[in-house]
Amino acid sequence: MAELTPNRRPDEQPPENGELEKSLESLSLDELLASVKDDLARVDAMMNDKDETEQAELQAEAELEQEVEPQKQPPNMPPLFEPKIPEEYADLTVEQETPEPEPAAEKKRSRLPSGIRVLLYVCCVLAVSVLLAVFAWRCADDVLSLTKQDAEVTVTISDGATISQIAKELKDKGLVRSETLFKLYCWASHAERTIEPGTYSLNSRYDYHALVSNMVETSPDRSVVEITIPEGYECEDIFRLLEENGVCSYQDLANAAADYEFDYAFLQEIPYGSENRLEGYLFPDTYQFYMGDDPENVIDKFLRNFDNKFTSDLYDALDALNDRLAQHMRQNAFSETEIADAQLSLYDLITVASLVEKETARTSESATIASVIYNRLCSKLYPCLEIDATIQYALAERKEVLSNADKGVLSPYNTYTNAGLPAGPIANPGMNSIRASLYPAETNYYFYALDTTGVHHFSETYYEHQTFLNELAGKEEEETQPDGAEQTEETADTENQTDG
Repeated sequence: MAELTPNRRPDEQPPENGELEKSLESLSLDELLASVKDDLARVDAMMNDKDETEQAELQAEAELEQEVEPQKQPPNMPPLFEPKIPEEYADLTVEQETPEPEPAAEKKRSRLPSGIRVLLYVCCVLAVSVLLAVFAWRCADDVLSLTKQDAEVTVTISDGATISQIAKELKDKGLVRSETLFKLYCWASHAERTIEPGTYSLNSRYDYHALVSNMVETSPDRSVVEITIPEGYECEDIFRLLEENGVCSYQDLANAAADYEFDYAFLQEIPYGSENRLEGYLFPDTYQFYMGDDPENVIDKFLRNFDNKFTSDLYDALDALNDRLAQHMRQNAFSETEIADAQLSLYDLITVASLVEKETARTSESATIASVIYNRLCSKLYPCLEIDATIQYALAERKEVLSNADKGVLSPYNTYTNAGLPAGPIANPGMNSIRASLYPAETNYYFYALDTTGVHHFSETYYEHQTFLNELAGKEEEETQPDGAEQTEETADTENQTDG
């Protein structure tokens, strides 16, 4: 404490001991404390100046090291290139944001533990396996029909349908779920060679193999429709009826009838090209047809039935009929040449049967109608049959009442203007009319007309026939005509027709 003299500068000489003691004695306590405080402040100032000096020296040393480092390059190395920005572009600086590097501790923290990574890998593998298993199960269920419901579905495969069209039809009906999978199966199994056009009644429980196997002509699941063909139907009527029931289209049937070559002996002499070429041979009966069947198969079913019905006994009956007609013609002064030309073929017989079918009101009178036709064919007095049904067949539209103009139509089916039989059958007769034509009644009738009860009245002479017609017309018709008036052309034709 002796050195800390109040109010003494650092450059001043310290006082001697005696003087120091005197000065201290002369100071009061407050002055002494103030002097001590001043001395402490000066010490602190001196310590601060020393720290600033040391910091300045350290900074100077660092700058010196930075200046010396470039000089430590090898003597032969060129100075490092330092790009400098031209002065005119010095102010065009681009501020770039330097990404802050993530602390190493955080990077370590972002990596999952190995156990969790293994667990995630196992879960991904299991998920993929489950998806593949579900896909495989759905494919197997579709191909093998493991869980499908039991239901009957009708499917129609059109002629010329492709595998893609068939697959779409099956999917639309709910028989398959995947068109692509079914097409792959068909291509692998060559199903396009076996699937045939038609309408089939398939079960939704069928697998792919069963579906393909049952879409063939001989399939028991093929849809069948039962149709009864009435006796006396024409080919056009039959084709329309088949089309309405989904068996085949009218045009396909007409084309097959006109041009297809069916292997039956009774068709050999019939020319091709006409839609009614098979008229008379489509035997009326009850049939079961496949829906959507080929027209050749449909028509062949009719022809096969006719071939089975017309047995050898009936062929023998036809020969006996020709002998009987020949004897009748000899009695009427026909020459042997005319008799030979008038011999009936099977086609002629079916033509007569078709006339009987159209003209008969009751089956009991069929044989008598046939006798009238044969009597005229064997007569020189009445060479024309004059049957209205043949005119109706020749007309484009059927009429309830024929006019004189209709009866004069130019057609090989007009039996008013052409002698003998028409050009061919005018309908498809049933077995009753065929037998009536083979076994006609023995009569001398040349005329017949319907009475008021719907039954035919038969006459041997023109006078008897005219009398019956007048009775039907009544006295009123006679009173409408003046006495002595000539018969009109229409009246004369009406009186001269076979079927009044």
